[in-house]
Amino acid sequence: MSATKQYELVYIVAPEATEEQVADLHTQIEQVVTRYSGTIDKTENWGRRRLAYPIGRHKEGIYVLELISGGGDLVKELDRRLKVLDVVVRHLVVRVDEDLRIAARAKELRKATSVRRRTARGLPPEPTPEERMRGGGQGSGDDRSEEAEA
Repeated sequence: MSATKQYELVYIVAPEATEEQVADLHTQIEQVVTRYSGTIDKTENWGRRRLAYPIGRHKEGIYVLELISGGGDLVKELDRRLKVLDVVVRHLVVRVDEDLRIAARAKELRKATSVRRRTARGLPPEPTPEERMRGGGQGSGDDRSEEAEA
């Protein structure tokens, strides 16, 4: 089993933080990730948003999402560092590679089931462009229109 896993890191920065402080925080995270032989696959700054509930005296925060590939030691170090920074209001690290793998497998099973059902009904395995335009295809009741034609 590979030691590299994929994680989502979401952290909320205090609303009074400047863009420079947010960029500096991103640089610190980047340094930790490279030190532990990981990679940052994607970074999204969601900007200033209202919090679901007040955290301390904060009612708003700057949300940032980082998609990181690396090992467990990397996550432990990131967690430790983010806990001590005063500018970070909250943070959460979630492993997503397992969920992505499960979702991909479910999609393949749905596709295989669709192909099997379509061929059993005497249709081509893939929906035709006309079916796609009608919104037909997979289980939308297009077999009723075929019965009416027959």
